Amino acid sequence: MKQVSKYLSAVFIAVTLVSAAGCAGTRTSEGTAEYVDDSVITGKVKLAILNEPTLKSAEINVETFKGVVQLSGFVNSRADIDKAVAVTRGVAGVKSVKNDMRLK
Repeated sequence: MKQVSKYLSAVFIAVTLVSAAGCAGTRTSEGTAEYVDDSVITGKVKLAILNEPTLKSAEINVETFKGVVQLSGFVNSRADIDKAVAVTRGVAGVKSVKNDMRLK
């Protein structure tokens, strides 16, 4: 009975390790936890842009990958671009901002 218990414990640990490794991210893909974190960051950035009265949030697209936020879309002025980048940098969890916004 003791031998079976040790065997089952070993199998359980092996399965747990393989499962955890399967959820880990790589350089080009995200693990489950990273995807959830990025979704939260994207939501916070969108909310921050929406709460900024000088910006038209419908014209700014937000995507996040491993904490790097990409802003794209068309805005009216260079000041709008600068403001959107500044607001985004102020959001917790943002590692860096990639600016792909264009002027109309």
